[in-house]
Amino acid sequence: MPLNFNDFQKQDISFDISRLRKACDQVLRIRGFDTSLGIPHFAGISLNQIPGDPESIKGNNIRGVFWTKPDSTGVEVVRDSKIDESKYTEFLDDFKKTYFKEVYDCLSNKFKLGRVRLLLKEPRSTLSWHRDPEPRLHIPIYTNPGAIMVIDHIAKHMPADGSVWITNNTKYHNAFNGGEENRVHLVACVLDYKFN
Repeated sequence: MPLNFNDFQKQDISFDISRLRKACDQVLRIRGFDTSLGIPHFAGISLNQIPGDPESIKGNNIRGVFWTKPDSTGVEVVRDSKIDESKYTEFLDDFKKTYFKEVYDCLSNKFKLGRVRLLLKEPRSTLSWHRDPEPRLHIPIYTNPGAIMVIDHIAKHMPADGSVWITNNTKYHNAFNGGEENRVHLVACVLDYKFN
């Protein structure tokens, strides 16, 4: 049976990978990854927020609601609180002089975005098997061949070459970094994207 990669859709837009990496390094100098979430080997930096509400990018607002099946019973449970993604419309002043502002503006003209974050997956680690309320847009910035995303049991590596992907995170999925370097993606919630 052939593999169906329909849940990983490469978009007809791309960005300059060297400028993305420079912007990522700039952001990390301004503000390090928030590792206070209590999630091992995972961290994030928000690039946008609810206008005038710095609390909207703190704590569990970095992660947001998701569903998981945590044990052998297979019973689905919800984790964290629902977030109104449509309210995240203000790009953070701290990062307006980086290439990410240009990327954000370009993506906002093409898609209805919610939270836009830089997400870190540390080496030799994995996320839980879970599903999210909406698809996600991914731009890999730093990756390695062992950094893989699995959606509905189909595994795919997304290269850090400036390409933009939309992934069907409404299905059960995870991401793991089997390499020895950090995996960093720009990840945005996409509110108006439909998978075939």
